[in-house]
Amino acid sequence: MLEAAKTTGLRELILARYLDLQGSVGPLGFLMRHCSMLRNRMLVDPSFLFKVGTEVVIDSCCATFAEVKQRGKDFWAEFELYAADLLVGIVVDIALVGMLAPYARIGKRSVSSGFLGRLQHVCGALPSSVFEAERPGIKFSLQQRIATYFYKSLGGLGTVSNLFAASVMSVVYFHQSILGPLSCVFLAVSSNTRYQIINGLERVVEASPLAKQIPPVAMAFTVGVRFANNIYGGMQFVDWAKWSGVQ
Repeated sequence: MLEAAKTTGLRELILARYLDLQGSVGPLGFLMRHCSMLRNRMLVDPSFLFKVGTEVVIDSCCATFAEVKQRGKDFWAEFELYAADLLVGIVVDIALVGMLAPYARIGKRSVSSGFLGRLQHVCGALPSSVFEAERPGIKFSLQQRIATYFYKSLGGLGTVSNLFAASVMSVVYFHQSILGPLSCVFLAVSSNTRYQIINGLERVVEASPLAKQIPPVAMAFTVGVRFANNIYGGMQFVDWAKWSGVQ
C-alpha cells in the first residue's frame, strides 16, 4: 500500500477504509493486512463479507432443506454425501460472489511481454462484472462490459467445482457425479447471467438516497434478492436436468 501511494497514488476514500479495516480486531484485521484478494474487494465494497455470508447461509439452508426432504429416513445414513455436497456448494458460493465483486486496482500490475502480456492487460482492464460502477480513474466501455459477460462465464468455475466434487465423492462413495457436464453449462449460462443481474440490482439500490440514509435497506435487499435467486436457480436446474434427460 505504501509503494502504491508513492507510485500511482491512493484515493482518500480507499486509504481511509484501509486504515480503518486493517486496524479491526480479530481475523479481519489480519486478513486485510495479508490477503490482497479480500482487502481489495473490501476497500471498494465494505459489505462484501456480508454478501458472501448471505449467499453461503441461504444456499446452505436451502440445500439442507432439499436434502432432508429428498433423502427422508436415509438422511443420516447418507450424511457423508450430504456433507460433501454442502462443502462443494460453499466453495462455489464464495467463488461466485468473489469473482463478480468490484475490487480496488492498487499500484502497477506486472505483466509479461508478448501475446500473453497483451492478453493479461486486456483482461485486467475489464470490469469485475457487467454492471460494475465507474470510479475516479476507472472507466469502462460498452465493449468491455459485453466482453466481461463472456470472460466471467462460469464454465471454468463449474469445471473446477465438479472436479472438486468428484474428488470428494470418490473418497466417500467411490463414484463421480453424472451431473458434472450439466452443472458446468448451468453455471456458465444461467448462474453467470443471474449473478450479473444481482450485482447490477444491488448497485442501484446501494446508490439510492434511501439506502444511503438507511443502510439496512440495502442489506435487506441483498438478503431478499439472493434468497429469491437461490430458489429460482434451484427450480431452473431441476428443469434443465429433466430436459437433458439426466433426471
